[in-house]
Amino acid sequence: MALPTRKFSSPFVIFLILSIFLVAPSYSGTDTFVFGGCSQLKFTSGSQYEYNVNSILTSLVNSAMFTSYNNFTMSASGGFSAVYGLFQCRGDLNNRDCNRCVAKALSQIGTLCFYSTGGVLQLEGCLVKYDNVTFLGVEDKTVVVKKCGPSFSSYSDALTRRDSVLSYLEAIDGTYKPFRISKSGNLQGVAQCVGDLSPSECQDCLSDAIGQLKTECGAAKWGDLYLAKCYVRFSEGGYHSHAGKNKRFRHLFNGGSSYLFLFIFLFNLV
Repeated sequence: MALPTRKFSSPFVIFLILSIFLVAPSYSGTDTFVFGGCSQLKFTSGSQYEYNVNSILTSLVNSAMFTSYNNFTMSASGGFSAVYGLFQCRGDLNNRDCNRCVAKALSQIGTLCFYSTGGVLQLEGCLVKYDNVTFLGVEDKTVVVKKCGPSFSSYSDALTRRDSVLSYLEAIDGTYKPFRISKSGNLQGVAQCVGDLSPSECQDCLSDAIGQLKTECGAAKWGDLYLAKCYVRFSEGGYHSHAGKNKRFRHLFNGGSSYLFLFIFLFNLV
């Protein structure tokens, strides 16, 4: 993807431009906002760090044309911090939809995290993150989103099916499956780890998320639990969280820079 040679006043302007061409309006099932946040630290326009962020984010959207996960590092030089970045798409997306989702996420994170040294954004179909503190290969089970639906009116059978779905998502069959889906009747579930985790770290993250989801959501018709490096979701029939109705930022720490997650309502970026 050829980039213009002119200097951009913002490291994210390029992604706002790219999104016009790459992102279809309201891509159902992939571009609904789930969570996001920005580092409280800012960088200076025209700095080497700005160039590094541009390079990382360009690499992310380009790579999403060919694969569902990748990470990149721009090494520290001349007194400027390194930049680390990754993207991951939901395991059932094809390359075209993955690329569209990542481009959409980058256009939104550029607006929300203007000049921030780090940012993270999770849409229904993809995750993007960059930072000046390494997070690659680091297991992180911080709870980022926890939401539960209304309870079943008669839930004995529903609980059995829910437990069956979640047990399947947690099961180990000797192969590494960072993306997992399961179904029992009209109750379905999905789970995914971020691709920088090892198989054992992925399993540990999912087991923790599933255990918390069972405890917190009880007999709910749907439940979402996003940890920093994995998520588990289940839903019964047509019921689900419809996360995009209220754009929501929460607070997340990951051992380095602190991320400020604000609560934003009636703020439509689509």
